[in-house]
Amino acid sequence: MEAEVTEVPSSEAAPPASSGGFDSYFKLSERGTNIGTEVRAGVTTFLVMAYIIFLNPLILSNMFPEGAERDAFIPAAAAATALLAGLLTIVMGLAANYPIALAAGLGINAIVAFTLVLGLGLSPAGAMGVIVLEGLIVLVLVIVGLREAIMNAVPLPLKRAIGVGIGLFILFIGFVDGGLIIPGNPIVQFNFPVETQTWVFVLGLALTIVLFVLKVRAALLISIIVMSIVAYVLGLTTVPENLSFVPDFSTLGQFNVTEVWELGFLVASLTIFSIMLTDFFDTMGTATAIAEQAGLAKPDGQVPGINRVLLVDSFAAAAGGAAGISSNTSYIESAAGVAEGGRTGLTSVIVGILFVLAVLVTPLASMVPFAATGPVLVVVGYLMATLIKDIDFGDVEVGIPALLAITLMPLTYSITVGIGAMFVTYVLIKAVRGKFGEVHWLMWVVAIAFAIYFAQAWINTVI
Repeated sequence: MEAEVTEVPSSEAAPPASSGGFDSYFKLSERGTNIGTEVRAGVTTFLVMAYIIFLNPLILSNMFPEGAERDAFIPAAAAATALLAGLLTIVMGLAANYPIALAAGLGINAIVAFTLVLGLGLSPAGAMGVIVLEGLIVLVLVIVGLREAIMNAVPLPLKRAIGVGIGLFILFIGFVDGGLIIPGNPIVQFNFPVETQTWVFVLGLALTIVLFVLKVRAALLISIIVMSIVAYVLGLTTVPENLSFVPDFSTLGQFNVTEVWELGFLVASLTIFSIMLTDFFDTMGTATAIAEQAGLAKPDGQVPGINRVLLVDSFAAAAGGAAGISSNTSYIESAAGVAEGGRTGLTSVIVGILFVLAVLVTPLASMVPFAATGPVLVVVGYLMATLIKDIDFGDVEVGIPALLAITLMPLTYSITVGIGAMFVTYVLIKAVRGKFGEVHWLMWVVAIAFAIYFAQAWINTVI
């Protein structure tokens, strides 16, 4: 689930111009745009989301203990992150003809590192196998026309609660990575800055907030670059030995789809389902928002050709897992390019080309410390948490379940626990109020399954 983009002043509509093959393939004249406008829009979108090239590897690096393996993983993951974002965004532009860019999804990568690997004990390859499986399942649901039907089974406030919970989870990870918060046992402790790395984080957080509130384009990327330079000057990072600008793609193909089933069918199924939900709700909202902003949606809000967008996005989820860099998904940051006049898939093609070119600088990713990316996580977490304003906490039927999801995700370092508690509580409240008919049958099935999931330790003691 991605962050909302900062507002960018909209450009005046570009006059239609004849652009030969490009015009006919991308329908440039029909949508009131031209090649120059689409190129400018593509560059804008790339700048506001390029931060993911450096952020995704650092989040995923938590899968490994400190040492040579983690150090080798970061530049390789950065290369794969840029490559996959580039190729998949180009596919989106060519196949769906929408100005929507894709990259590794924030939220899912945190689930991979903290829930699947550190929580459930899966290997990094096993965790990526889970992503491949959930992506393939979603792809099948799109093909058979069930994805939207399943999305409608979950009430809108609960969908928003998932986004808010993941946002707070990401924000919490940012503070921990920056050293300002130390997860204690049993409490969380505030760490007054005494170490250089923590001061760099605090300075970076101030810089990120200033750039963001001033609506500086590429604020998050600028913050990462500036604070990485500061960290290098202060001696927190060094130039890697034997630095080579030949990209390392060693993460590609590092996945195992069988390992998760060793945890048991119920645990595996609910884990896959929970991750699938976070992927589920993201793309439809993103596609609708972008289409409406670009003036491409119908009056009733329907998006023409939405199935092509969903197909590419679902394939991207599985492809990200297969590449060893987590699920890839549509980015709401694409709205920045639309604000610059982007109206067609040519915008996405430009974004994709820039991501592919960015592969060349990924060997420097190991020079980006947690102190430089932590502030970005805090701001992204804030953006995701703004969804909380649309949740009616005065309605106990959704307010209590939503609160459990929002608080339990960061406190337990588990998206699955938060979603499970929310579903079980929602069905329970509806049931005791006699509103059985208001609960979709799928919610009953999932709630019962989660109840068994939570009680499995007790069940094992009595069987």
